[in-house]
Amino acid sequence: MVEALRNPRLHGYGTTIFAEMSALAAATGAVNLGQGFPDTDGPREVAEIAAAAVLEGPNQYPPLPGQPGIRAAVAEHQERFYGLTWDPDTEVLITAGATEAIAGAMFALCDHGDEVIVFEPSYDSYSATIGMAGAIKKTVLLAAPDHALDMEAFNAAVSERSRVILLNTPHNPTGKVFTRSELEAIAAVAIEHDLVVVADEVYEHMVFEGEHVPIASLPGMRERTISIGSAGKSFSFTGWKVGWLTAPAELRNAVMTAKQYLTFVNAAPLQPAVEVGLRLGDDYFDGMRDDLLRKRDRLSAGLAAAGFDVIPTQGAYFLTVDIRSFAEANGLPSTSIEFCLALPEAFGVVAVPSEVFYATKEAGRHLVRFAFCKKDDVLDEAILRLSSPRQAEQ
Repeated sequence: MVEALRNPRLHGYGTTIFAEMSALAAATGAVNLGQGFPDTDGPREVAEIAAAAVLEGPNQYPPLPGQPGIRAAVAEHQERFYGLTWDPDTEVLITAGATEAIAGAMFALCDHGDEVIVFEPSYDSYSATIGMAGAIKKTVLLAAPDHALDMEAFNAAVSERSRVILLNTPHNPTGKVFTRSELEAIAAVAIEHDLVVVADEVYEHMVFEGEHVPIASLPGMRERTISIGSAGKSFSFTGWKVGWLTAPAELRNAVMTAKQYLTFVNAAPLQPAVEVGLRLGDDYFDGMRDDLLRKRDRLSAGLAAAGFDVIPTQGAYFLTVDIRSFAEANGLPSTSIEFCLALPEAFGVVAVPSEVFYATKEAGRHLVRFAFCKKDDVLDEAILRLSSPRQAEQ
């Protein structure tokens, strides 16, 4: 058992460092821009549906695939925004957040020794769920600052043991939005080698530059793609843990079998609320994007003025910075974990070291992630603090 807990395939620094950074924020009174979730709740009309459902039901087990209403709303959403048609009865599954959808897909698709191609830096649950499935993660580096797809490295990662391509766009933590041409190249490889693509698209409504192209919409890809979405991200209710996936019936049923032995079912009174959210008008989705774009630009300008080298972000709600010039000017460590451990005491701000998102730690050693999905006054206070170290104030 002890050796199993030490298995590096199952976990990295991610969860530990996030908890440590939150504890540091509380201990030092720092502004926390490390947490990857908003500090305000989502639409009130959606929350009111959930509140009424808690009091009046449904509160018992929903159907394993999810309640019919939310499954229909997911299908309508995919057709409305992307022209993709899915049968809500056989091709939609409601999950306990996108994380369960990812885990279920890994457990359903991978046998021991199978390989999953992942673009890094990557969300920390990818490594854990791949490892728990007994599979092997093959990484393709998206190198800063442009994070362009390296097709030579991508092709080299494919082998006879490859089974899945795990794709995240818009991308956490870099904010990269994969271009149509990059996605077409990925699709061509998937078709040639008969691979399934698991597409984590939870930030689909947070695209500031370019466009979100679901890879399932490309020729030949609908039948080999599992597409994943998230109410937590799309409606700012991250604690609800309601996600969904769309996929051909055979793939959906495989993931549903895994889900049956994970959570079985989830979030009965929240599913009607998310159903309402998915049917909100374009003004909601456009307004959320525009508000986040304004926050991105606000924090980006502030970080640059404070002395960070800011790497442009095209989507999601994170900014990545190269810390070396700021660290040198202020006498702080120039490696990301040590920098983030020192920053709360020195400047009263918390960030997340990007190093934890890389299998090859050197690639992210000088990069740090800030979350900008916060209130304006929180962002402004962080910018003010980063412009004046605490030692100078005392």
